[in-house]
Amino acid sequence: MGRILLIETATQVCSAAVSDGGKVLAIKESREQLSHSGQLTVFIEEVMAQAGLHYSQLDSVAVSMGPGSYTGLRIGISAAKGICYAMDKPLIGIGTLESLANGLIHSGEVQLKKNHQICPMIDARRMEVYMALFDADGRKVKETDAVVLDQNTFSGFPEDQIIWVVGDGAAKCRSLYTHQPQIRILDDFLPSSGYMASLAEKAHNSGSFADTAYFEPFYLKDFVAALPKVKGLK
Repeated sequence: MGRILLIETATQVCSAAVSDGGKVLAIKESREQLSHSGQLTVFIEEVMAQAGLHYSQLDSVAVSMGPGSYTGLRIGISAAKGICYAMDKPLIGIGTLESLANGLIHSGEVQLKKNHQICPMIDARRMEVYMALFDADGRKVKETDAVVLDQNTFSGFPEDQIIWVVGDGAAKCRSLYTHQPQIRILDDFLPSSGYMASLAEKAHNSGSFADTAYFEPFYLKDFVAALPKVKGLK
């Protein structure tokens, strides 16, 4: 069992929590856009105080490693690394899509059955998303990929296959799949540090730690900086 600080900044959600033995002791989060740099350290201090713990009493630090926002991931991972270095604690990386699927399974939001699958989606702008597929027990059945959504994205599934779409990319599905009742969309089910707790506990107990010095976000795609649109530039 471990006392773990959990950090989630891969999307618009800025979230921090503390867990003990896989159970969340304290959590603080906001869905305010572009708030991570100003809120994350405050949230971390608040959940540590609510849990009654000093940083030295942590057993490890877990951070959502993507895919997701380049800036958000950098902020979260930088904070996690800083604490790990300062307190000499191990670092755990948790996939953002895995965390979302894990959250739906344990939240009680829906009653999952054997013919159900979970498709967490992270917005990648326009009609593109980062997505994967998991079965009702949380096993990954389709690897993470960057996909441009269209009406055929979920073609080929059996008619009795129910797919629960969650995450901040799910809203893009509403206009595409209105006539596909097997596609169930929960566009308000967003990432949370609380969804990481049981995954982080499992990783901690098995010693599945990241190399803090070389750990990098899982961007999935290379970052391409856009040129500023200045009048007269070609």
